Amino acid sequence: MNQVLKCIVVDDEPPAIRLVESYIRQMPQLELVLSTTKPLEALSYVEANGCDLIFLDIQMPQLTGIQLSKILKAEVKVIFTTAYPEFAVESYQLNAVDYLLKPFEFERFYEAVAKVQSSSSNQPDQSHDYVFVKTDNKNSFQKVKIADVRYIESLKNYVAIHLEDRKVITYSTLKAIIESLPEGLFVQIHKSFVVALAHIDKTSTHSVFMGKADLPIGQSYKEAFFAKVRAQQL
Repeated sequence: MNQVLKCIVVDDEPPAIRLVESYIRQMPQLELVLSTTKPLEALSYVEANGCDLIFLDIQMPQLTGIQLSKILKAEVKVIFTTAYPEFAVESYQLNAVDYLLKPFEFERFYEAVAKVQSSSSNQPDQSHDYVFVKTDNKNSFQKVKIADVRYIESLKNYVAIHLEDRKVITYSTLKAIIESLPEGLFVQIHKSFVVALAHIDKTSTHSVFMGKADLPIGQSYKEAFFAKVRAQQL
């Protein structure tokens, strides 16, 4: 099991905070302990309670993200979130784990968190950022990055894993594939389809749209699916 990382979001723009909060809710390995628009409140919390990871905006009144990161204890990991690319070099000089340039998608957020997990552990990588999928021969496997998976389709005795530009076919069941994926990132919408929440473009009452794909929502899956969508709305 991955260590659950206690994290804080600091940004002077509430919509930016809500976006990061929605991403955090999709990752069971993250636990949000504080969201604030005030850097000094975050600093006081860390000094009193500690934390593992801070998603930190740079351009803020009262105290900039750069200034706050210099004060924080070394064991607190920092991922900068900013609309200003000119601070990238300085952020890495401060040993920031990553630098997310707004607006950033969930895939980029996921990659940054995976870096934190990797740097926080001396054990073999268990960050679940990829799986090996068995293909046509006994010892033939295809590496698939979790962040690249758009949706998964059941084809009787086979399963098709749809990526951005290709699909991987494996002799398996949809249930077995779901159990191999990290929790919280995917949701079943139909007896034949599982979708990655991060790659949904839009929804209707009966469909999920992902690029050119129009996937049906089964009646028995509808309530749970839209509950997850509503939980992440801004």
